[in-house]
Formats: sequence, C-alpha cells, structure tokens
Amino acid sequence: MSDDLPVNVLDSFALLAYLGGETGTKLVQEVLEAAFTGRNRVVCSLINLGEVLYITERELGLPQAQAALAAIEQLPVELLPVSKDTVLAAAHIKTSHSIAYADAFAVAAAQELNGVVLTGDPEFKSVEELVSVKWLT
Repeated sequence: MSDDLPVNVLDSFALLAYLGGETGTKLVQEVLEAAFTGRNRVVCSLINLGEVLYITERELGLPQAQAALAAIEQLPVELLPVSKDTVLAAAHIKTSHSIAYADAFAVAAAQELNGVVLTGDPEFKSVEELVSVKWLT
C-alpha cells in the first residue's frame, strides 16, 4: 500500500535543481527512480509547484515555464492539493520559524505524511526539529 512507502517531499529548490541539472540532481533523480518502481512516494505541494513556475517564467520566460510544467507532469510526483488545514499549518510554521511561506507548505506536507524534505535551501535548517531534511548539497 502506498501509505506504507517512504515519502520524499520536494520543495521548489529540489525541483529547480533537478530541472536545471544543478547540484543535487543526482539525489532527486534517485528518489524519482525509486518512485517509478514503487519503492517510495514523491510529493510536492501545489504551492511549491507554483513557486517553481513563477521563478522559471521570471528568469527564462513563459515558454520555458510551460516546458517545466510539462516535464514535471511526466514525473512520478504526486501534486498535493492545498486545503484550509494545510494553509493553517503552513501559516503556523511560518510564524515560528525563519522560512519562506512557500517552503512552509513543504514542511507541512512532510509533517502530515511523515516524510523527508529534499532541499538545498539553508532556510530549512530552522525546521530540522520539525521534520527530517535530506540535503541536496
């Protein structure tokens, strides 16, 4: 059952690193390959997806952002909807930790699913007492 599988939560840093072939790509690739073969789950909040898309569009243009979305949709990544409970959890996390609001959604997802956040974003050091973090760098 998928509920028994280890859960890896991708934040925007991890997705951008993977899409751009940057440092950390290998680790993201490994967890994605494990998801393809049913050995784990890989999830991403819709808020983090939105962050990836706006950063890509701002830096590279709309066609590249659309290509990034198409690439992400081909990956074994479960896009998590954002409920009122999730918004409230992320707001609470943001209130007490030095982390970007969008990143708080990755933390909330990891808490809800007992998952590990994959990131290279140093802001996640402030939430290591809340969730497990697997560092890309």
